[in-house]
Amino acid sequence: MVMSSDNVHGLVLALSSSVFIGSSFIVKKKGLKKAGITGVRAGSGGYSYLYEPWWWVGMITMIVGEIANFAAYAYAPAILVTPLGALSIIFSAVLAHFILEEKLHIFGVLGCVLCVVGSTSIVLHAPKERDIESVKQVWRLATQPGFIVYTVVVLIVVGVLIFCYAPRYGPTNMMIYIGICSLMGSLTVMSVKALGIALKLTFSGKNQFIYFQTWFFTIVVIFFSLMQINFLNKALDTFNTAVISPVYYVMFTIFTILASMIMFKDWDSQNASQIVTELCGFVTILSGTFLLHKTKDMGNEKTPDTQTLSSPGLTPNSNDG
Repeated sequence: MVMSSDNVHGLVLALSSSVFIGSSFIVKKKGLKKAGITGVRAGSGGYSYLYEPWWWVGMITMIVGEIANFAAYAYAPAILVTPLGALSIIFSAVLAHFILEEKLHIFGVLGCVLCVVGSTSIVLHAPKERDIESVKQVWRLATQPGFIVYTVVVLIVVGVLIFCYAPRYGPTNMMIYIGICSLMGSLTVMSVKALGIALKLTFSGKNQFIYFQTWFFTIVVIFFSLMQINFLNKALDTFNTAVISPVYYVMFTIFTILASMIMFKDWDSQNASQIVTELCGFVTILSGTFLLHKTKDMGNEKTPDTQTLSSPGLTPNSNDG
């Protein structure tokens, strides 16, 4: 199957976006660590990182990546663009290993591979995107009962996480912060796609900024993006970057594709075999995430047994108990 020129443009933009975003995780983490030495850490509710140049370098790098990602959604379907974020996982994990000395265990590498395999499976069987001629057409899709229910559920869950769970469990459970970012991210991407389509049509001579829907999607993008940045900073400042990147990618990808399927009804044009293959891709991604989460501290553990037993015939029996 030959990819359309729009899909090729979207693919190139998504790949470049992954490189920039993967690098930004590392640069921002370096800035957050330096800021935490002289001020209140972001994980404790502080904002001293705003005075740290390294954090701003990372922020600018992330903005460049997000702009490329934003443009990619205007050309290609979300189910194609979103899974390519797997490359940012590999890039940030490798950089974290060498720059931040956050060791990634061999099982962590295997987890990343599983994420990539699952993503590839989804991309290869992704449905074609429907033709959109106006932002008002996107608005009609966004105001369907199914997507309204999804939006309400997401907002309720995010509200509960922010006000009930984040203050108590956020510093010890990374799934709280990442869950907030991922859920809001799914709605952000739908708005980004709508805004991207509006800009694309406007540049082609069909002005979409005369419609209030375009401005509504713009406000949603700005507000949710700022919220995501805040909670992502908390996660980066508190937990291992090599683990945050893949887990955030997986949750963000799942919720974004789910939102896209509800809103754009992507599965309507697919047969059972294609749908099952995509579901298998999801399971593979989840397996990779589980492996990464369960082995996240292995690379930093150094027990006396492993340091003193140099003979091939000796085994660390004390670990058996």
